Amino acid sequence: MPGPGNVGERVRNLRLTRRLSQAQLAGHDLSDSYISLIESGKRTPTPTVLRMLAERLGCTPEYLAEGVEPEQRAHLEVRERHAHLALLRGDPATAEAGFDEVIARSDDPDLTGRARLGRARALEELGRTDRAIELFEELREQAERDPGRGSWLPPVIALARSYHTVGDLGQAVALGERALERLERLGLHAGHEYTEAGRILLLAYVDRSDPVRAHELGRRLLHPVGSEDTEPLGVHYQRASMRALEEGAVGDSLYFADQALAARTDTTPVQAHARLALAGAKALLRGVEPFSAAARPGAVPSGEYGFERPRQEGTREAAREALALLQDATGLDDAESTECTIAKARALVLVGDLDEAIAALEQFLDTGMALSAPTSGRTMTPQPADELGVRTQKTVLARLVLARARVAQGNTNAAQVVLRAASEQLATLPEGRPAAHLYRELGELYELIESPESAATAYRQALEAAGLSVFNRVPLTAPH
Repeated sequence: MPGPGNVGERVRNLRLTRRLSQAQLAGHDLSDSYISLIESGKRTPTPTVLRMLAERLGCTPEYLAEGVEPEQRAHLEVRERHAHLALLRGDPATAEAGFDEVIARSDDPDLTGRARLGRARALEELGRTDRAIELFEELREQAERDPGRGSWLPPVIALARSYHTVGDLGQAVALGERALERLERLGLHAGHEYTEAGRILLLAYVDRSDPVRAHELGRRLLHPVGSEDTEPLGVHYQRASMRALEEGAVGDSLYFADQALAARTDTTPVQAHARLALAGAKALLRGVEPFSAAARPGAVPSGEYGFERPRQEGTREAAREALALLQDATGLDDAESTECTIAKARALVLVGDLDEAIAALEQFLDTGMALSAPTSGRTMTPQPADELGVRTQKTVLARLVLARARVAQGNTNAAQVVLRAASEQLATLPEGRPAAHLYRELGELYELIESPESAATAYRQALEAAGLSVFNRVPLTAPH
């Protein structure tokens, strides 16, 4: 454990343990009054004095200065790296425990700062988004106060992602734009930070019904000008690091932990690109023009509320581009892989491949994939919905896309059956923006099958789910 308190308290505690008087500790080089000032916290010893006191007290200068012996510090460094590795392999609960241990035992501000950032990310992965936001905000404020100690970008990008998760689109957009502006000022237009900030901002623009900015950003991001061993290399490095630590070879353990972390991180750009490709496909299927083409003059302005304005389906050209992007969206986790399946089916409906879309969606629903438990240790559950609620949202969305395919087939009866099932499931979801979007699309589909009463009910429920009173708003104009 770290030594108690500050330098002075550690000096005093060790002096008393060694049964030395202040005069005996001072010796011929220092005065007992100077020792008294150090112990009371009124003087900070110089490095030379620290070495002198440490020699007389039988400890290391590092212990007096920071309360942690070098070997203990090394063990905490290893623990922090292993916690990061647990987070990367999709085990946020183990990661949180590791980061908590480092935070509790370390007096090193740099190590503690890294552990706090890791803990916030673990909480985000565990679905405790509100608590994660609090920690990310603290880290952002600290970085702004002391820019020389750490980067401001990681907590800001994480905050943009977290605010988007909880539906605070204003904050998500503001922070995402600040992050991209900073990266562009640095001339950095590649890498995980640029890709992740851009992905979050693209989705926030789409959710805020701002297709013009979404198209502009998507174009910059996606169409810029100009052996038999199947275990990842990082797993081998981590195993070697753990074994070295068990043998007491802390130096080797730290080295292999660094190598493992680097090997894991090397795969990040691939996954980041896949997540960006998925975000781009979803934007194209929400009415954003193809990123491969320049924006048309007189583009549709953003609406006040995304779910109130008639939802514009993507064009056939946009759907083809979305399908091409989804081919690159591989290696994602369970939740985003589900989104890929639904987005691909929606794109297939738009390009007219109805049989393929229906087959994929029916298999998805019939086999229970939508409501099955995640196969990994990761829980991708945004607050306030629980894990079942998130999976229910995906199931409802899959049913709505299936109903759209049935409508395109001209099979109104089949579409009605699917919509009835979707409506019943949708009623189990809590109010919020996700439910509002789903009710909005439900209303559009009831319009398509010429069921105006059901459509009106769905539009009213969309407003209520978004927290808007139907008595204080102008009635919705149904899409034509």
